[in-house]
Amino acid sequence: MKSSVLTRYRVMAYVTAVMLLALCACMIAKYGFGMGKDVTLVIAQVHGVLYIIYLIFAFDLGSKARWPFEKLLWVLLSGTIPTAAFFVERRVVREVEPLLAGNAAEPVKA
Repeated sequence: MKSSVLTRYRVMAYVTAVMLLALCACMIAKYGFGMGKDVTLVIAQVHGVLYIIYLIFAFDLGSKARWPFEKLLWVLLSGTIPTAAFFVERRVVREVEPLLAGNAAEPVKA
């Protein structure tokens, strides 16, 4: 597995988590204070597109790391729970980095 797979996942995990927090703030402004209706719509759509990209990258990482279905499902759903992606991302990095180090130690096959 290449380290770029992990890097793509990490970037999208952070971007998705930040956009979800922004969406939560917009929803509070919209429904709690009656303002920011248009901004909420834009943030929701952007988060939706970014979440789809996150799903693709997380699934790619999970399939290459050979995770069981339950673990893959938890990682995929963490993009829908505010702040969960931050914690799940750290755990995933701790588990995947040894796999990357193991691949680096193997000789390259021609």
